[in-house]
Amino acid sequence: MGYLTTHVLDTAKGCPGSSMQVRLYRIVDGQSELLSEIVTNSDGRCDSPILAADDFKMGKYELVFEAGDYFRRSGTLGSGPSFVEDVVIRFVISDESDHYHVPLIVSPYSFSTYRGS
Repeated sequence: MGYLTTHVLDTAKGCPGSSMQVRLYRIVDGQSELLSEIVTNSDGRCDSPILAADDFKMGKYELVFEAGDYFRRSGTLGSGPSFVEDVVIRFVISDESDHYHVPLIVSPYSFSTYRGS
C-alpha cells in the first residue's frame, strides 16, 4: 500500500519548519473532507504518514499549511505581516501503491513545492 508524507523547510531561518499545523483534505465532487490534522516535529516532518494503508486512495487531495501562524509564533516576522498565510497545495494521487511526498519550502514572502521521493 502507498502512503503520503510531507515536510517543511523554513528558508527565512534556514531550518526545518517545526510545530507547523497541517491539514489534509480529500476533494470529492468539489467538496473538501477533512482527513487529518498534524503538527510537524522538530525536523519539520510528521512522525508517521499523513495518509496510509486503507485510507490511501486515488483522487484529489489538498494540504493546507498554516505558515502565517508559524512565522508569527517563531518571531520571523518581527512586527510586520506575513505575505504568505495559509499555503494550499492541491495534488492528485493516481497510484495507490506508491509513496507520495509533498514538501513545502517556505518563507514569509514565498513558497515552493515539488513531488519528492
